[in-house]
Amino acid sequence: MTVFAASAASAQTTPATPAAPAQAAKPSPAATATGKIGATDVTVNYSSPGVKGRKIFGGLEPYGKVWRAGANEATTVEFSKDVTVEGKPLPAGKYGFFVIPAEKDKWTVIFNKVPNQWGAFKYDDKQDALRVMVTPRKSASVTERLVYEVKAPGLVLRWENVEVPVAIK
Repeated sequence: MTVFAASAASAQTTPATPAAPAQAAKPSPAATATGKIGATDVTVNYSSPGVKGRKIFGGLEPYGKVWRAGANEATTVEFSKDVTVEGKPLPAGKYGFFVIPAEKDKWTVIFNKVPNQWGAFKYDDKQDALRVMVTPRKSASVTERLVYEVKAPGLVLRWENVEVPVAIK
């Protein structure tokens, strides 16, 4: 289990919110997770696919391959101020957010300088602003629909039986 050090005193979070009713019928509806980490506003925009009885990691999303960390358009993460992610600096801005799941050990989390992409089809690693390694963990229960949560000490991606915490200060 990974322990993250950050001040939770100023942490706030807004749960992910589904898109407008007209979009709710989509198989992977648009969602947003927002929160404050210290003095930084953090916004995650993503499409939220469901498990639907499928094997997700190592199945639908293969190990060792770049994944858009959602469905449809690539997931984006926006920071209102400069931050450190897993101890490494990242300037304020909006980034495409990608993940490379691994069968064992750590997963790669990527902040790419091209936020507006369809999936990971044109993903270019030369545009990466930052890559960090994180340790996923088994979740206490199955999360049917992919969800993000933003609060100190960072953000967490949850889907199927996996949680992927990313430390942000």
